[in-house]
Amino acid sequence: MAWRSSGTSNAELIANLLKNKLISLDLVGDAMKKVDRANYVLAGPRAAYEDSPQYIGHGATISAPHMHAMAAEHLSAKQRGDTGPSPFLFPGAKVLDVGSGSGYFVAMMHHLVSSADVKGKVVGIDHIPELVAFSVDNLKKDGLGPALESGEIEMITGDGRQGYASGGPYTAIHVGAAAPFIPPALIEQLARPGRMFIPVGPDGGSQTVVQVDKDADGKVTETQLMGVRYVPLTDRVKEY
Repeated sequence: MAWRSSGTSNAELIANLLKNKLISLDLVGDAMKKVDRANYVLAGPRAAYEDSPQYIGHGATISAPHMHAMAAEHLSAKQRGDTGPSPFLFPGAKVLDVGSGSGYFVAMMHHLVSSADVKGKVVGIDHIPELVAFSVDNLKKDGLGPALESGEIEMITGDGRQGYASGGPYTAIHVGAAAPFIPPALIEQLARPGRMFIPVGPDGGSQTVVQVDKDADGKVTETQLMGVRYVPLTDRVKEY
C-alpha cells in the first residue's frame, strides 16, 4: 500500500497514508501534517511527497514517510481509539533521535512532546557535521527556529551509538540507522519507563526493527517487529 500513498503536497501525502491505514493514530497524523517533508529533502517537491526514501547526501537517506509513521506509532505505545496520553511521547517528555539526518523525525518528535502550554525536549544527534548543519537549516525553514533558540530542540554532532547522556534520560529513543547490535549506552539512557525503536543487523544483511522497553523497575525487554533495510549506524571515520 505504500506506493499508493504518495501525493502532490504534504497534505495529500498524509491523507493518503491515513486512507491506506499506514497511519492509524491521530496524534501521529497531526504531527506529520505540521512537518512539510519538502523542507527536509534535496530533491524537489515531487520527490518529497513520494512515500519512498530519499537521498540527503553523505551516504545518508531520509526514510519513507510510512516508516516514520510506524516508528512514531510504536514509540507512542498507543492503540487506535486510545484517547489517553502516550507514556513515552507526551508534552514535557525528553526524547532522542539518533542518526537524525535531515531533521525530519526531530521535527515530528517536537510536535509530539510540546504543546502550547508544556514544552518537551528533543535531541537530535548525527556523526556528520554537514548533515547537522543541513538539519538546522531545514528546521528553521519549517518554522522551528524559535524551538532551536529556546533549546526545545538541540542538534548535536557526535557518535549516536553513544547517545547523549547529558540530555537524558529519554522516554523515547528513535534510531534512524541500523546497528549490528543494540548499543548499551542507548539502553542506559532510556528512562524508566522508556522505549526505543532501533533497526538491528549488518550493513547489506538481514536487519530487524527491535522495540526495546525498559519498565519502571529497570527491566529491559526486546521485541522484534519487522524486517527492514537501513543504512548503517557508523562514525565519521568509517563513513570513508
